[in-house]
Amino acid sequence: MKNNLIIGRNAVIELLDSANQVEKIWLQVGTRGDFEKELRQKLKGRNIPVQHVPLQKLNKLSSGNHQGVAAFTSIVEYQSIENVISLLYDQGKMPFIVVLDGVTDVRNLGAIARSAEIFGAHAIVSPVKDSALINEIAYKTSGGALSHIAVCREKSIVSTMEALQNMGLTIFAAEHHANQEIADVDFSGPVAIVFGDEGKGVSPSVMRSCQTFKINQVGKTESLNVSVAAGVVLYEVSKCRAK
Repeated sequence: MKNNLIIGRNAVIELLDSANQVEKIWLQVGTRGDFEKELRQKLKGRNIPVQHVPLQKLNKLSSGNHQGVAAFTSIVEYQSIENVISLLYDQGKMPFIVVLDGVTDVRNLGAIARSAEIFGAHAIVSPVKDSALINEIAYKTSGGALSHIAVCREKSIVSTMEALQNMGLTIFAAEHHANQEIADVDFSGPVAIVFGDEGKGVSPSVMRSCQTFKINQVGKTESLNVSVAAGVVLYEVSKCRAK
């Protein structure tokens, strides 16, 4: 499974007019004029990231006539988190959501998706910006799990936190200095679990919406890799919800 590459101005505009979902767009630095205005108009109100890249990067991407623009179609179909949760409630299910806040490594994203699907999470939410793209590497690392779990891409994780709370979810995150141990947390209701940046962790603006817990550690290493921590946490959540 691969990202489909679309190059050329007319082809990219036609893509944006189609029903295909677009993962991202690369636009040559300094592009101006009618095409740039038309592209901005087509992208208005849509959660499609645009990266302004040098000509050399586009040349490496394609030896053809890219005309300063390239687009990648998504290998998964993005869904609205509000729609996913509404459907879960309609089905009599307690939502179990995974939120990624600044996870930028595609292999970590894929590994988290694998654990999330195995341990019963209903959806993964990631932001449009500052997030790993769901590409071939992420898909392969997920072991195909990205085909079996809802994937949602939202413009603002902070706004998403508020929306999740309004829909009745309690939001949790691991925090090294938290007072409560993970084994003592009740995850049986509607929950969202946030996993943060590989180096900085969950951002302060997102952490304000979270109840925290800690994972007991006995070794000298400072912390777990985010995908390993996710496996531990999601197993504990699954175990609690199975009681």
